[in-house]
Amino acid sequence: MADTSTRAAHRIVVGIDGSPSSVAALEWAAHQAELTGGTIRAVAAWEWPVSQGWAIPYPDDWDPAADVRAALDGVLDTAKAAHPSVDFERKVVEGNPAVVLVEASTGADLLVVGSRGRGEFAGMLLGSVSDHCVHHATCPITVVH
Repeated sequence: MADTSTRAAHRIVVGIDGSPSSVAALEWAAHQAELTGGTIRAVAAWEWPVSQGWAIPYPDDWDPAADVRAALDGVLDTAKAAHPSVDFERKVVEGNPAVVLVEASTGADLLVVGSRGRGEFAGMLLGSVSDHCVHHATCPITVVH
């Protein structure tokens, strides 16, 4: 087992939105953490739905942060089972995913994102969030297809 102070020095941030690409990014990052003795900070961002004109109706008791947290927990449970030697940390943040991930990359050794998430343009090779991260992250970045 690696020294905790050494592990803390190798933080890998992974953007998770539940898409197959982000799950592949988490798997890649967990393998990298095993090789380097690093820790994983899995980051999921959420935003309130917006529209032009009429307000989008949603139930009064709807908690999007709790929904995202539950989905992230499911993905992390699978990763933890496959990589028991890796320390995983969960972070759920309200905000634009691209901005949240760039902020989370501050002080990290590596940012890992999927090539495309749940956006509308399925034909794109690189999604808008991963594109933004490639251009603005404050650490090295790996984009996983």
